[in-house]
Order: sequence, then C-alpha cells, then structure tokens
Amino acid sequence: MALAGNVLLILAICTCKKLHTPMYFLLINLSLVNVLSISVTTPKMLQNLGTHRKSISFYGCFTQVHLFLWALVTESLILTFMAFDRYAAICQPLHYTLIMRKEMCVGVTMSLWAVGLANSTFHTGLLLPLSFCNSNIVNNFFCDFPPLLKLSCSDISLNSTLTSGAAVIFGICNCGLTLTSYFFILRTVFRIPSTHGKKKAFSTCSSHLIVASFYFSSGTYNYITPKSASFSEKDKLVSLLYTVVTPVLNPIVYSLRNKDVKEALKSLSGKGLRLQRPQL
Repeated sequence: MALAGNVLLILAICTCKKLHTPMYFLLINLSLVNVLSISVTTPKMLQNLGTHRKSISFYGCFTQVHLFLWALVTESLILTFMAFDRYAAICQPLHYTLIMRKEMCVGVTMSLWAVGLANSTFHTGLLLPLSFCNSNIVNNFFCDFPPLLKLSCSDISLNSTLTSGAAVIFGICNCGLTLTSYFFILRTVFRIPSTHGKKKAFSTCSSHLIVASFYFSSGTYNYITPKSASFSEKDKLVSLLYTVVTPVLNPIVYSLRNKDVKEALKSLSGKGLRLQRPQL
C-alpha cells in the first residue's frame, strides 16, 4: 500500500503540468523518502514473519540502521521545508515565485538529502567500532538505533550524547521551526476578511499539518524520551507508526484532502485504462 500510494502520487504529479510547482516538487521528495523508509524496514520484517526466522546478518543490520536514519532525518528536514513553503505562499504571496524559485528549491532539497546522508553515515560510523557481546537479540522488529545501542558492552556515552543531540536538532528544532511557520501562517490567515479566503488558505496547509504532526510526535518520542534497558511494547508500537503507518498515511492524506491531486490521479488512471484497451 505504501509503495503503490507513493509511486502513484509521484507519477500523478510528474504527468500533470498543473502540479509542477514548488509545493508538489517537495511532495515528490517526501514520497521518495517514504519509499526509501518502507523499503528498508518492511521487506525484511515480512520475510521474518513468513519464514519464522527472526534473524539478520551483522552488516545487514548496520546497513538497515544507516539507510533508515538517512530516511528518518531527511523526512524531518523536508517536512520543515514544506512548512516554510506554505509560509512563503500565504505570508509572502507577492514574493513567493522569487523566494521559491526552481534553482533554490532544487538546491535546498539536494542539500537536505545530503545532510540526512551525512548524519546517518556519521552515527553509523560511530556504531561500527562498538563491541556487541551482551546479546544478539534486537528487541524490535527492525534494526533501529536505540535498541541496538542497548546490546553493546562498550562505553556508549558518546553515542548516546550525540544521538540525543541529533534528535534535538532534527526532531525538536525542526518541529519548532514548523510550528513557527504555522504561527505566522495562522496570524496571516486570521487577518483575511472573507471566510472563503480563510478556508482556501487553510486547505493548502491542512494535509501537511496532519502529516507533520503525526511524524514529529511519534519520531521524537522514540529518540528523545529516556528508555529502559529493553524496549517496551509501547515503544515498538510507536516505531511501527513512523516506519510503516506514516508512509501509508502520507499519500492517502494528500490525495483525499487535495482536489488537484485527486484530478491528477483520475487523469493518470484514465491514461492507464486507454493504454490497456486493445486497439482494433
């Protein structure tokens, strides 16, 4: 469902010229992050459930951590940039095309992917020298950073400090920047005299606000709140929310609450039916 929903959303935006705007360019990148995130964790989990062999190789586990951290941080950065895009569109409408010009959007988005990759490489690199002699059981359904640190018999104080610092920067700070953008958006919207104008402004933000709230609340909980020696069932449920549910939820929210996306999806399905229809 996650793969189908996000791939359809990408195709719909790419094939509809009406959607070739900064907001939908960022939505494509969000869908790409969702595809990466769901592809890193879920296939191995489904294989383990199907074969009843709950195992993963040592380097396979570290690869999973590296790729998932990349997706996790990049998604946080993209959601924050999407909030800034909505701020520019509503609070600075006369300067929007200048602020969110194509070169700037592409450059910033590539930088966000690079920052996510650099952060992931740095933390995974610090994880590799650790010794793992206490246990070989990762108490989660995939190799996530916090439960993996619990398995080490080395000194993990540096890793824990840097992980908490990264969580504050990419979790709390990004959430704060998103909320700041929406504070200015709400202030501007409430100054709009007509009810129709207020509804129209809110409609362009509602989908992003739902997705961002769901992501930041679940992701920040798992990386900021102190954990006991083993992950609880509640911790695993929260992990499931931002690894599996969020990639499924994002395309659904943007499709159901966005008239332009619904029209693009209908047009895409119409083209697909015409291609499948036999020619006489």
